[in-house]
This record gives sequence, structure tokens and C-alpha cells, in this order.
Amino acid sequence: MNHIGIEIGGTKIQIVAGKADGSILERHRLAADRARGGAGIREQIASVVPGLLARHAIASVGVGFGGPVDPRTGRICCSHQVPGWHDFPLGDWLRDLASVPVAVENDANVAALGEALHGAGRGFGSVFWINMGSGVGGGMVVDGRLYHGARPGEAEIGHLRLDRSGRIVEDACSGWAVDRRIREAVAGGDGALAVAVASQSAEGGEARHLRAALEAGDPVARGLLGAVADDLAFALSHAVHLFHPEVIVVGGGLSLVGEPLRAAMAEALPGYLMDAFHPGPQVALAGLGEDSVPVGALALAASVAP
Repeated sequence: MNHIGIEIGGTKIQIVAGKADGSILERHRLAADRARGGAGIREQIASVVPGLLARHAIASVGVGFGGPVDPRTGRICCSHQVPGWHDFPLGDWLRDLASVPVAVENDANVAALGEALHGAGRGFGSVFWINMGSGVGGGMVVDGRLYHGARPGEAEIGHLRLDRSGRIVEDACSGWAVDRRIREAVAGGDGALAVAVASQSAEGGEARHLRAALEAGDPVARGLLGAVADDLAFALSHAVHLFHPEVIVVGGGLSLVGEPLRAAMAEALPGYLMDAFHPGPQVALAGLGEDSVPVGALALAASVAP
């Protein structure tokens, strides 16, 4: 049985045809045009889905959306990244487009499901997911099933406050926030990170230089990584005290920094935990890479297939 899995993020759209076991038969990756808003993204989806339906005998569709949703109806609450999604009935729209059952969830929930079933969380009873992309999201899977709180949305770790001033995790640790922190840190500098940033033709995406700068031993990159990892560990300590997951899986574009980020988070986290929870949950990088949401969306689609 084949399904369609859709990831709708703040910077990219992924649309795949595949199976419930996570195998992908066909993939389309598109850049999200924020200027065109939700309507533009829906046009992109509508340009791809009919072809997948024709080629792959699709039974159902699963969607991971970058913002809070009502999973019972598939209605979007809002997007914090892209305008044009407020109160939009995405589930109904896709049912009209595809004429098959549709399930819609927050993208972090869908990624958590993908990692729990087929990625770094496989074999663990409780899995907490944190995604660091254009925003910061979270999801929780217990015994193979998504945790759901009151509508619309849950595990919104990106909106946890880091202090009383109102600064939230997304303000400090999203991809865009880290880009800004890098620009501020390298201003007037001459290290590896500063040189790489200066070579860019346009502002944005500076975080992609972090890994190479860390490998070069750049002290500015090390300091910045430590500060971001400490903010993330502090935020995750609240999730650990509330849910005490067996493993925290770290994904999203910023996770491509790789082992240095994972290790820094794992080192900082116990310092914010009560002694009884030491040494704390394992911290693992996403096993599915950038496929966490599409693979989770395929599993979500399978759950509503006839």
C-alpha cells in the first residue's frame, strides 16, 4: 500500500510517495516562497500531488505542518513563519484534491513519530523530539503513539521562555536566530567563521558555516556553539522534568552541525536536572536526517488508510 507524505515548513516543502515502513518511492523538494504565503505553497502542492496519485496508487495522505493544528479536523491554527494559513482547513482541502483519507499533524509531532518508529528513537518507549529549523518545535511519542495535549498543539518547546523578559527558545536557537548570532559574533573578526560569512553574497544561512569553522578550531564558533547548546539544554530540562523521556532526538537544519552540537547539549543538560534524574536521557542526532518529517508523514498516512 502506498501513501503520500507532505512536509510543510517555513523554508522547504517536501512531498513524497512511499510506504508505511518509511521507504520512499518518489520525492519532490521545493523551496517555500514566504512572499507568496500559504496560497503559494498550496499551489506548489497541487502541482505535484495529482502526478503522485496517478503513478503510485495512493491510499492516503499524511501531512506534517509547521505550526499548531487541530489533528482531529486537519484545520490549521496558524503558521509562525508563513502568512496565509490562519484557520485554514488543510485536511478538507487535501481530501478534495486527492480523494483519499488525509491526516494532518504538527510537523514536529510527525518528525517525532518518524524517528520513534524508524530512526534514532526506535526501540525506546518514550521519545522526545526537538527540531531546529526555521523555527524550533517539539514532539513526544510514547509506546509508538503521539502524545496529544489540549488543542491546538503541544510540546511547543520553541515557545518556552528562557527568562522573564519574554525571550523564547526560537528567539535564541532557531536557524534564523543562530544566523543572527553568528553575524553579531563575527563582526569585525578574522577567524574561519568570519571569513566564511564574509564570503557570502547575501545575508542569511550563516549557520551552514559552523561545522567547518568548528573543525578548524575557530574559538568564536566554539563559543557560539556552547551558548546555543546551553540555551537548548536549559529548555530541554523542562521537558525532562515534565516527561522524563528515555531519549531526546535532535533534528532540523541546525542539527547538521552534527556531533559537536549533540555532545555540547548532552554535556550541558545534566547541570539543569534534579539529581534524581541524573544522568538524564540519551541525546541522539536524528537517524533519518532531513527525512524525519516525510517518513513520519507516511506512517501517519498509513494510520488513516482504509
